[in-house]
Amino acid sequence: MTAGTLATSEVFTDAITLSQAEPQHFDLAFTAVTQPCPWPKAYGGDLVAAAAAAAMRSVTDGKSLHSMHSYFLRPADIGAQVRYEVEVLRDGRGYSTRQVRGYQNGKPLYVCLANFAAGEAGGSFQAEFTGGLPDPEDLPSSADYLAARSGGSMTEESKAYWSGGRSFDMRHVPGPVYLEVDGERVSQQAVWIKPFDPLRPVEGLTDAQRDLAALAYVCDYTILEPVLRVLDLPWARPGLVTASLDHSMWFHRQGLVDDWLLYVQEAVAADAGRGLGSGRFFTRDHVHLATVAQEGMIRAS
Repeated sequence: MTAGTLATSEVFTDAITLSQAEPQHFDLAFTAVTQPCPWPKAYGGDLVAAAAAAAMRSVTDGKSLHSMHSYFLRPADIGAQVRYEVEVLRDGRGYSTRQVRGYQNGKPLYVCLANFAAGEAGGSFQAEFTGGLPDPEDLPSSADYLAARSGGSMTEESKAYWSGGRSFDMRHVPGPVYLEVDGERVSQQAVWIKPFDPLRPVEGLTDAQRDLAALAYVCDYTILEPVLRVLDLPWARPGLVTASLDHSMWFHRQGLVDDWLLYVQEAVAADAGRGLGSGRFFTRDHVHLATVAQEGMIRAS
């Protein structure tokens, strides 16, 4: 994406558009192409969301994805095909389990276990919505925030990507951590998130499945930011290198991903070149949709 290009959510839907292939290792196989980004490696959320789509396409009895547990083994090439091989581990009345491995250049680069539930009657509880925050309409978009700013390792390409190349409008509370840590060095932040335009249909997925994949896709962009914030490490700090190591996600309830969602995040720990962040997605009317935990490498020279 270049400056001035119309921001669109099509980057995401392209990332989870799968082509069926002949399996080489397990029961089913699909391929997807990683999307453009201005870094040396593909965005990790591409892999998580595409693997979620592959797993969901292998479950045909109406069960819904309720959890994923992932490891990132190798960096993925940008704009290149990844083969997602799905192993059918179990199909029961109430639950089904899949293993998904992503392969590129003949080597595994990503692996996850995904579990599906039929759902049943039971009690209900959800985390409390974080209130008292500014509305997203009262906050600057990333494009507005970055328009007159420059510095650090930020290039015009990375500026355009942060501004509109990630499929979702993101608005930070407190301010972003692009060029500097805007706001206090605290261990919590929140990000309002909304697709730039209505999400397109994705072949092989229902709209509900596409929306689950959207949460899996967008969560990785900012989940380490609370750790960067508390360590005073903005993204554009020269020499900063980050990478996703492992990722877990739980989908509690289905909900539409077509309006503003509040992504409440917290730094859990940081030491020995690694940081752990957690997050929760809420709809604007306070419904708790999903919870995320992710560990990443954080290397600052």
